[in-house]
Amino acid sequence: MRYLRVDDNTGRQEWQVGARLIFVHSCSVILPRAHILRFCGKNCPMEWIYLSPHLDDVALSCGGLVWEQAAAGERVTVLTICAGDPPPGRLSEFAEGFHARWGISQEAAATRRAEDLRACQRMGAVTQHFSIPDCIYRLDPGDGSPLYTSEAALFGPLHPVEAGLVVDLQRELSPVLPSMANLVCPLTVGGHVDHRLVRTVAEGLGRPLWYYADTPYVLRAGEVLEGAISGMRATNFPVSKRGLKAWIEAIALHTSQISTFWPDLHSMRAEISAYCRQVGGVRLWQGL
Repeated sequence: MRYLRVDDNTGRQEWQVGARLIFVHSCSVILPRAHILRFCGKNCPMEWIYLSPHLDDVALSCGGLVWEQAAAGERVTVLTICAGDPPPGRLSEFAEGFHARWGISQEAAATRRAEDLRACQRMGAVTQHFSIPDCIYRLDPGDGSPLYTSEAALFGPLHPVEAGLVVDLQRELSPVLPSMANLVCPLTVGGHVDHRLVRTVAEGLGRPLWYYADTPYVLRAGEVLEGAISGMRATNFPVSKRGLKAWIEAIALHTSQISTFWPDLHSMRAEISAYCRQVGGVRLWQGL
């Protein structure tokens, strides 16, 4: 069952689905109709749902395309899976290291959600945040120890104790995803464990999928990308100058994350611009 709950103290709207909580933030924006409106049947505008492992992944990977789709009047929603608060208690040294890098000592998840709201508004998308924490915060349900405490674990397989998380997410997503919507998930270029989680969940839903290349990992992927897209069909989606501008600005709104991938904003702008020119916009893949 799925119902809307309003927090009496904060006024925040929250969807309750099954046992987990999905925070709902709707960004209402007006964008120019830059393209001819596309329809998916019965005069219904085309709808796109992007599954994002973290709060910045869709802005990083598809920001220009999301803007183009929204500007054309298409419905675009970004569902971020690992967007929840850390569990109570002291963080692991590994997680604290990320906070130090991001320049956030307190309320890191809330700060990042606020960044994502602004970025999605810039792209013209509605965003919904799931309450599952980032892997750097997740704990073993048995002894309470951190599950991911190294770079090797971060870019390795899902911990065995989290196998049930895949099933839980599939059960919660299946009844709430519109049947006619285009569902887009990460290729998992780079191999981040949360990206693996989201792709595994998506592929178990039993519906056609589009895949996006995980940025910035794809910028340095080389042969890894070739392996990831083997047996798939690529489609290029052009991104205009205005779309590229929105893409870069959406990434920049994830202020805390820039230093993780680039030395400064100028480097980010240059690399995203070069990638957009190289690809001819944004490229998505489908299975054959």
